[in-house]
Amino acid sequence: MIAHPTDRLLDSLFDRHDVRHEDHKVVAGEGWLDGRAVAVVGTADRAYIGVETALALAGHVLDVLRDHPGRPILLVVDNSGQRLSRWDELMGNNGVIAHLTTCLDFARRSGHRVVGVVHGLAVSGGFMATGMATAACHALPGAELRVMVPDAMARITRIPLDRLLTLFDADSILTDNIWGYLWGKLAYGAMLFGTALTNTIGGADVDDKRPEVIAALTAAELVRSLLRKPEASRGAGAEERAGHDATA
Repeated sequence: MIAHPTDRLLDSLFDRHDVRHEDHKVVAGEGWLDGRAVAVVGTADRAYIGVETALALAGHVLDVLRDHPGRPILLVVDNSGQRLSRWDELMGNNGVIAHLTTCLDFARRSGHRVVGVVHGLAVSGGFMATGMATAACHALPGAELRVMVPDAMARITRIPLDRLLTLFDADSILTDNIWGYLWGKLAYGAMLFGTALTNTIGGADVDDKRPEVIAALTAAELVRSLLRKPEASRGAGAEERAGHDATA
């Protein structure tokens, strides 16, 4: 019997492990390395991160926090991004995924070493909510990280799919300005936040109440505040970012 790719990965990482494959392509359990237990949480088989998957992952993280304070957590990343279905939209999947990210952040702040391993596929919001929520994330040879599926990117950018795929060659560099990319993501997050504002919150002083206008103004104000206070972007590792030009 051929072992599952996730099991082969865990076999290579741990002396032994007891990791279960659960519903919604969730994997959870623990492994042992040099006699020390490590919690294992994640997904397999390029899972789409829907409400059920995100809640299950968050639940496992909270279980580790409660039952094993300080235990390291290995986050196995193999997903196709956020699941886009009417059910998930009605159930507030974006908020549930944010809950998952918050749980991972709380685990790090509570003294748990959280490390991610991308061994299959990691797409857009699915990667941001999992791999980018860890203290360190490593992509194994052959892993794919995507901002958007290629056919959708081709339609939006109007670049022929075959031409677009050549830009994704292993040796291609789309950008070396990772901090500029992250600043852009931060502004995009502000725009998403702006869509949730009501007239009684941040939008009370805006004449035009359309959500997209409030979103754009929120993102613009965020970028302006960061330009005025560059030190706001600096925390751990600030010495590595000190030369970054926020206007990029």
